[in-house]
Amino acid sequence: MDVLDRRIIDCLLEDGRASYAAIGDEVGLSAPAVKRRTDRLVGDGVIRGFTAVIDPAAMGWTTEAYVEVHCQGAVSPDELRRAFARVPEVHSAATVSGQADAILRIVARDVRDLEQALERVRVEVVNIAHTDTSIVLSRLIDRARFESGGLIA
Repeated sequence: MDVLDRRIIDCLLEDGRASYAAIGDEVGLSAPAVKRRTDRLVGDGVIRGFTAVIDPAAMGWTTEAYVEVHCQGAVSPDELRRAFARVPEVHSAATVSGQADAILRIVARDVRDLEQALERVRVEVVNIAHTDTSIVLSRLIDRARFESGGLIA
């Protein structure tokens, strides 16, 4: 990957629907050259897909929380992934170092919906000892454009 590839990626991160011609104007390449490079980046797995970024408030999701999950005994990451995937309010999940076994980002309509989502999390993972929940008051920085480990923040 070279400097031009990185500039193309920057353009796509800024506007994933930008035309190859518009990106080419920005980076100094023809539209076909941008398409070839983009196709190569997709083929190489650098670009793993294209998606729509949704405004949570426009969807009626007004409550966001980070939840530390503490389990009793050993639980595999695959088991946690399967369990958390069954709760649609879980927008991202990761195993972490420290006291917690995993951390979740839950987006819900309101506090009552959040409470119901937490109960579903507790049901899906049978050996949860406890959870610690922090409700987001305001988002200071949101660089959700980048993906890590298959999950979009």
